[in-house]
Amino acid sequence: MRIVLISGLSGSGKSIALRLLEDIGFICIDNLPIKLLPELITYYTNNQVAQLGISVDIRSRFNPLEVGELINHLRQQGHQIDILFLTSSENVLLRRFSETRRSHPLIQEQKTLKESVAAERQYLSTLQNHAYVIDTSSLNVQQLRRQVQQWVDLPMAPMHIVLESFGYKYGVPTGLDFVFDMRCLPNPFYDDQLRPYTGLDEPVKAFFDQQPIMQEMINDLSHFLRRWLPKMEEESRSYVNIGIGCTGGQHRSVYVVEELARQLKNYAIITRHRQLEISKTPKKGL
Repeated sequence: MRIVLISGLSGSGKSIALRLLEDIGFICIDNLPIKLLPELITYYTNNQVAQLGISVDIRSRFNPLEVGELINHLRQQGHQIDILFLTSSENVLLRRFSETRRSHPLIQEQKTLKESVAAERQYLSTLQNHAYVIDTSSLNVQQLRRQVQQWVDLPMAPMHIVLESFGYKYGVPTGLDFVFDMRCLPNPFYDDQLRPYTGLDEPVKAFFDQQPIMQEMINDLSHFLRRWLPKMEEESRSYVNIGIGCTGGQHRSVYVVEELARQLKNYAIITRHRQLEISKTPKKGL
């Protein structure tokens, strides 16, 4: 059986992710006490259910260390366990709670909203370290559903590589293992004919194909990653998150992400282009 565990910070979009799983055929259960998971899996296995989605969060006060032990035990039994963790910046979470007027689950422990968000983040940090992480700070509903769908559709693999382009002037994404800066490279933004395009478009790709320094950068990054990713894989890492940044996140970083994805094709690759996705669907956030 394939089991997807969804966890993360309150207000980060877990309900949206769980509904996406339900829409694509998963049997889904919200806020399950984690100790009931083995019995639930046995029940649904006997009823020939192949895909199960479970939301696990701070409301059930589970022990993150016990979750890790339980997951290892279930994997040894032959089940495929995938963990999705949703997070967001403090300011965005505070705004979302203010807009919805919902109470944070830890408010009853005599904490302010800000203290509750910080305590929850600390409490769940152990689980986050073993999960595929999506930062929903700048995502709307459609973008989050698309990223979850992309992740769910990945084939089984020992380790997944997330390559994300971004613009430094909009801030560095959270949860990255590596960050590489492309701002030293030639910038098509200053060419009036190339400015409207992105690193996905042929005119910009043709421009970079003729820049030796760009090719040197990509070759150096590719050599570094192909040298060290196998070492991380030996440590049973499930995901490695790599950020590629340039000033605006439109040209250089996008091109480099696509080229690295091509050179690292032996891994299961997820590509994200944060600024392009935001500009493509400028709708209301979560």
